Amino acid sequence: MKPIIGIAGNETVMVDADSHWISYTPKNFVTGVKRAGGIPLILPIGDLADVPRYIASIDKLLLAGGQDIDPKHYGQLPDQTLGGTNPQRDAFELALVKEAVTQQKPIFGVCRGMQLLNVAFGGTLYQDLSLRPEKALKHVQVPTPFHQPTHPVTIAKDSLLAAVLPTDQDYQVNSFHHQTIAAVAPKLAVIATAPDGVVEGLEHKEQRILGIQWHPELTCGQIETEQQIFEFFVQQL
Repeated sequence: MKPIIGIAGNETVMVDADSHWISYTPKNFVTGVKRAGGIPLILPIGDLADVPRYIASIDKLLLAGGQDIDPKHYGQLPDQTLGGTNPQRDAFELALVKEAVTQQKPIFGVCRGMQLLNVAFGGTLYQDLSLRPEKALKHVQVPTPFHQPTHPVTIAKDSLLAAVLPTDQDYQVNSFHHQTIAAVAPKLAVIATAPDGVVEGLEHKEQRILGIQWHPELTCGQIETEQQIFEFFVQQL
């Protein structure tokens, strides 16, 4: 039986009017899950009281990219560099993570999704890469197309990612984020890093929870190993 993959949805205005909102997820997440043998199910931002039923209806949870996470969730005030936030999405996804842990459902976070996992387990973020004490690589690769990798990462040999990605050489990834991990949550371990020290992968020390900073949904159609990340999540995590 195909596993049901719940993809936490985002919201946006379809036209220039506050009355015409849509719930969505990028189609490439849907495609990646389907190619991996899963059934994608988009979970629209909803009432927190309904979260247990949302999680009960799926086998695994996927957290996609999107807005910045409100820094109040990790004990900070907003910096000048903070981008747009969505309080309802933050609250809903944090509740999804908590309930998925309770129901022992695997979680995979991508970009914002990885950052949200870190915050959910008690870690913090740099609200912008410019706030790191160390100089950073270019992590927003515009205008380079997102299906094209632009910098390397090093994968830990004893990590979940080692099941599908090489650990004996640098692995090339794309990059599209201006926030990054600061303090790593106590229950999480760093499993991938960029040459500048930016955290590119996290996993839970006890449960089947994985997060990566890059965007495999934008490369899985061109790069086999990126699709294998989806296959690992859907079939093995």
